[in-house]
Amino acid sequence: MKRLIFILIALPLLASAQSYKIYSTSKQKQVTINHIIDDMAKADVLFFGEEHNDSVGHSLELLLFQQLAEKYPQKAALSLEMFETDTQPILNEYLGGLIREKNFVTEARAWPNYKDYRPLIELAKEKHLPVIAANAPARYTNRVTRLGLSSLQQLDVNAKSWLPPLPVDTASGAYHEKFAAIMGGHGSMPGMQLYQSQSLWDATMAWSVARFLKTHPGYKVLQINGGFHSEDKLGAPAQLKNYAPNTRILNIAAFATDNFEQIDWSKYNSANDYVIVTDGRLIKADN
Repeated sequence: MKRLIFILIALPLLASAQSYKIYSTSKQKQVTINHIIDDMAKADVLFFGEEHNDSVGHSLELLLFQQLAEKYPQKAALSLEMFETDTQPILNEYLGGLIREKNFVTEARAWPNYKDYRPLIELAKEKHLPVIAANAPARYTNRVTRLGLSSLQQLDVNAKSWLPPLPVDTASGAYHEKFAAIMGGHGSMPGMQLYQSQSLWDATMAWSVARFLKTHPGYKVLQINGGFHSEDKLGAPAQLKNYAPNTRILNIAAFATDNFEQIDWSKYNSANDYVIVTDGRLIKADN
């Protein structure tokens, strides 16, 4: 308990008012975290698209989860790209105090920078809040990268239970063009397999959240993932709308910038409900 209190006090200090700025695209002005929490009254899921090595961003995620837990006691949940669906039983065992942290970290295949997400897990454990292991098992995304989405049909029933319903939608249009651009153009993509594995990744996170909300109506879910998966409400948010059209979504796109003093907000897409910019000159977390 003392360790958790230290974590909850110390980490948010990284996110001082001098290290981040929050911009509301609907209000066209800078706002505070309280505005986001208030906005959640009309939303079910808050996507936080992070840069994985942004220490300030991790601190803000903790602040958001803390405040959601306070405003919606026993009705807040955390969903993480950082854990794969087949590790959900192990995650549940740790949250329930049944196994040691050492075993949890090893057997749940925690990311190398687990220390950045640990405060979130410990808060959920302390408050008895659900945590969703949302991501597709890497062995299946790797299979899609090599052999395409159709290869998943060869999996047995148990393996398919860790994935969304097949076939997974691979939406064309803006998201595909954005993915191709980041890969260096269509000519740099050897077929569609890479995009298909990206779509599986997004769809699994979306399906994990949709399935949770179906059995936990009224919950507020904080979904944390890499920025590309949810920027402009493409990727995982769009997939979530496929699975649960009535789900109300807010999204945050978080970026670190060295030009922190003079931010050009106009360059950030208004499809993001909130844009958080952190001071890129600060020391980054280890990945």
